[in-house]
Amino acid sequence: MSALEKSMHLGRLPSRPPLPGSGGSQSGAKMRMGPGRKRDFSPVPWSQYFESMEDVEVENETGKDISFSGSEGPVLLLLHGGGHSALSWAVFTVSRLLIVQVNVSETKVKNPEDLSAETMAKDVGNVVEAMYGDLPPPIMLIGHSMGGAIAVHTASSNLVPSLLGLCMIDVVEGTAMDALNSMQNFLRGRPKTFKSLENAIEWSVKSGQIRNLESARVSMVGQVKQCEGITSPEGSKSIVEGIIEEEEEDEEGSESISKRKKEDDMETKKDHPYTWRIELAKTEKYWDGWFRGLSNLFLSCPIPKLLLLAGVDRLDKDLTIGQMQGKFQMQVLPQCGHAVHEDAPDKVAEAVATFLIRHRFAEPIGGFQCVFPGC
Repeated sequence: MSALEKSMHLGRLPSRPPLPGSGGSQSGAKMRMGPGRKRDFSPVPWSQYFESMEDVEVENETGKDISFSGSEGPVLLLLHGGGHSALSWAVFTVSRLLIVQVNVSETKVKNPEDLSAETMAKDVGNVVEAMYGDLPPPIMLIGHSMGGAIAVHTASSNLVPSLLGLCMIDVVEGTAMDALNSMQNFLRGRPKTFKSLENAIEWSVKSGQIRNLESARVSMVGQVKQCEGITSPEGSKSIVEGIIEEEEEDEEGSESISKRKKEDDMETKKDHPYTWRIELAKTEKYWDGWFRGLSNLFLSCPIPKLLLLAGVDRLDKDLTIGQMQGKFQMQVLPQCGHAVHEDAPDKVAEAVATFLIRHRFAEPIGGFQCVFPGC
């Protein structure tokens, strides 16, 4: 069973304590915590991880939020997964193992309903052009899950002229296509609303969606938003769980049911003022286009490639053959969930740093020792 499928099934299980984010010492510290000691689930601002954030105008569309960290070395352009935000990369960007320019793209466009692979790949190319003009610096594209698929589509379409490397994190065509069959059930199994940001962060950790508390405290802020129309009598569409649709017996009964549902909806919004920022269920028509043919597209990109996985069982036939032929570098990071870069940010940073040094895209400093994977 793949890490993505496991995380989907875990979402339907009772809450469990999270695994350590990284390193053995952190695990020991957690074990020493007394029963009266409470964990801190309070949100952390983005400014603790990124140096600046700018709006970039692209094709007369404003709202391409780009977060910056670092000013040396090649640019790492990071693309987040579906439903996540640029903040999912926050802890990764401050890893002591990386001294590079890190740009994290979070796009807001005029037509947010168009989430096709072609459109989002063009968005990436347009952002690079808007930021750097005709002479962009050396860039490595790194994408997690859906972001990894978009990175591959961007690379295969030659939309970034200075692209020197490509990295996919925990996304493989075969297992992704298999997981899509149960994705709607997984999404229905998530809470629809949260009482507070702290409540959302606590859920993400205890459900195993994010196993690193530090990352969850900054990442979940970008995944949820305040419910709209909390004080408005009209409100927005109901997000309340458990409302039973009743057949209309007569016009008067129908009006009574509708009124009662609206009142219940408003009360729930007052008690649970946060909901998911992205309604992933509505993007289903694009899922197939994100992942179908992804393995062959990845293998056909004529640049050095890196694949980071949470489990070796995820490889499909095409990638297994390609890996045996040495067409890309692969590394498995065990004891991670689907959000590999959040659960083990230092290990991902080490893998990326080793990749950059191995291909002479960067020079090691401070006695950094490359640890080349055995597979």
